[in-house]
This record gives sequence, structure tokens and C-alpha cells, in this order.
Amino acid sequence: MNVKDKVIVITGGAGGLGSVMGSHLYKEGAIVCLLDLDENKGPEVARGISDDGRVSFYKIDLTSEEEWKNVIGAIMDKYGKIDVLVNNAGINIRKPVEEMSFEEWNTMMKVNTGSTFLGVKSVLPIMKEQKGGAIINTSSVCGLIGHKYTPEAYTAAKGAVTMFTKAIASRYGSFGVRCNSIHPSTVMTPLVEKMLQDPERAAERLGEVPLGRLASADDVANAVVYLASEEASFINGISMPIDGGVTCY
Repeated sequence: MNVKDKVIVITGGAGGLGSVMGSHLYKEGAIVCLLDLDENKGPEVARGISDDGRVSFYKIDLTSEEEWKNVIGAIMDKYGKIDVLVNNAGINIRKPVEEMSFEEWNTMMKVNTGSTFLGVKSVLPIMKEQKGGAIINTSSVCGLIGHKYTPEAYTAAKGAVTMFTKAIASRYGSFGVRCNSIHPSTVMTPLVEKMLQDPERAAERLGEVPLGRLASADDVANAVVYLASEEASFINGISMPIDGGVTCY
């Protein structure tokens, strides 16, 4: 996939999924900017991908508009362009709606939808001026279907990201800006691997996937590389499931 010399910004870049996205994009020739609140882990992740100067870390509170302005300004000062934004950061307060406080609901919305809004708002003027760019928003299978094993607030937030993506795609496509969302099912992480030691929960999660396995971080990162690439230049406004068939029922 052709992402050579594209400047690609990834939120949640110090996390497991964000770091794998960054690694895949770097290996395909991209210049990678990892954004995250974790100033201890972030630089370590960046160095783990490469120390050749083509991978950078920027500390940011993704819910702060002022910090977005500062970080995007710093990236523009350094590279003069932003070709791709991957809005990957997110949280999940694992409580059903009847047990969740309104404050917790608002926190879920602030992080999962607010950071996506601020990221898109921050790069759109740049991409319009460049007459091109790509935005990739990480939603979830829960942004496409109701999911009985997932908190309702998470589903509501990811549903908002799905439709926000389509709205941006429809309005800004005329400026050469593409906006798409990806929708992973449960991704195999160390935390999930521990969860699957419970036979009942393993049966729940694996039983809903026609392909019979969970998604890997590589599965998700490969989709991001494609949507960021020149090969996806006519892909705009889609909701791409990475779910082994969970949403096909």
C-alpha cells in the first residue's frame, strides 16, 4: 500500500492498537506522529518503532481544544503538512446503563466522541488547504449493531462516531478529504486473553464470530494502512467491519 512519505497522525498512539498501527504505517514508508496522554510510555513506543526521526511522540489531552491547536501547530511547523489523521483513542467504562452515573456517561462521550470531533476539526482546515487528506475514525462493531456484551454508553458513543464520519465524508469530499470509519470486533489483547480464560466468556466472544477467532491488532492495522493509502483514493464515507463476520447476521 502506498503511504510513502505521508505524515500520519495517530491518537492513542501509545496504546497497544495505536502502536501497531504506527508500526505498520512506518514500515510502509509513512512519517508517523503518535499522540497520547502517556508521556512515559509514548516516547518508548516511538523509539520501539524507529529512532530514525520518522516517528515522533506528542503528549496531549485529546479532550482539550487548546492542546490540539498546539500539537497540530508543532506538527505543521516540523513537516508542513498532515496527510492522514487516525482517531484511534477511546475508553470503555464497563457498566450497564442502569448502573452508570450521568458523569460516567458524559466521560464516555467526552473521550470517545469529543476527541474525534476535536481531531477532525483541527485537521480539516489543513486538508482543505492541501486539497486532500484522509481521516480514519476508529468505531466498533458496536457502532453498527447493538451488542449485548458491551455497555450501552460505549455503543452510543461509537454509533455517534459512525454517523459523524459519514457527515464529514459527505460535506468535505468536495475538498478532496476522505473520511472513513473502521469497526473492529473484540481484539485479542493481553487483557482480553486473560478474560478468555473464563470458559463462559470465551464461548460468548468466540461463538459470535463466524471465522471462529478474535481480531488481531494486525488485522485492524492492515485496514488502516489500506484506508490511508493511495489505493483507497476513491473510498469515502464507508463503515468497514473488521469482525470476522460478527455484523453479517
